[in-house]
Amino acid sequence: MRKASKEQLTPKEEELMQLLWAHGPIQISRLVELYPDPKPHFNTVSTVVRRLEGKGFVDHNEVAGTFHYFATVPKENFRDRSFGDFIRKYFGGSYYGAVSALVQDEKISADELKELLRLVERKGK
Repeated sequence: MRKASKEQLTPKEEELMQLLWAHGPIQISRLVELYPDPKPHFNTVSTVVRRLEGKGFVDHNEVAGTFHYFATVPKENFRDRSFGDFIRKYFGGSYYGAVSALVQDEKISADELKELLRLVERKGK
């Protein structure tokens, strides 16, 4: 796999990457079919795929005269980088701050926190 650039993805690019991770390698016409209604135009999806290819996130193979596109970056790598960027941008790099915000906003339960603590303790052993 090629190494993707450090560029950020637009929401449309991220949406398309989700489809590629779930269904690639895939033709653009099939990608269009996978979008919810209202479906984007074929040319719109093609343009986004080409931008992603230029950024190094997507590549293609030619199969029987048609291009099949696929992600060149594993979802986990992208997720880890994006999550780290999010934590730096909104919580000053503090994962504790992020979890505290989840607790304060009641987005995470006491049981979920206990399970997280068990995971941390197991990992520390």
